[in-house]
Amino acid sequence: MEDGGPVGYAMVCRSGTRGTPVDWYVFWKLLHIASAIVAVGTNLTYFVWLRAMRGRPQPAQSFALETISGLDRRLANPAYMVLPTTGVIMVLISPLGFTTFWIAVAIGLYVLLGVFGGALFVPALRRLAAIVNTEGPDASGYADAVRRVSARGLVTMLPVAGILYLMVFKPTP
Repeated sequence: MEDGGPVGYAMVCRSGTRGTPVDWYVFWKLLHIASAIVAVGTNLTYFVWLRAMRGRPQPAQSFALETISGLDRRLANPAYMVLPTTGVIMVLISPLGFTTFWIAVAIGLYVLLGVFGGALFVPALRRLAAIVNTEGPDASGYADAVRRVSARGLVTMLPVAGILYLMVFKPTP
């Protein structure tokens, strides 16, 4: 393009063919990055909440677990839903393709993240909440449930770390 924008990126003029071009790729990228910050940042606070609730009385632990669940429903999950939408839009309006190595691997890791979150972390968190709310923190399975939530949370964050690496460094084989 003559106006300095990369070839293939969506540039749109505000008033027909006159005016300053708007680079929609930059807009979608900003939204994509902001969503990633919200999603990942929210997930990282879960470890703080889990650590802070240890040794506290049952009501405080219930509050911490309800807070984690609420953050997941209201912040992390919606932000994780924005990510594939903005990612697909960016691929469609740029010269990149879905077969670009780092994009294809990131998509696979995103699917893996969903599987890990839904099949590992969420059930473990629900089980811990059930133990805390019914039997209390002195229950026999409590310590194992806390370890399970922490371990599964870490496993769930592994694909996130891989995606972040791919998005920042954009490696090619």
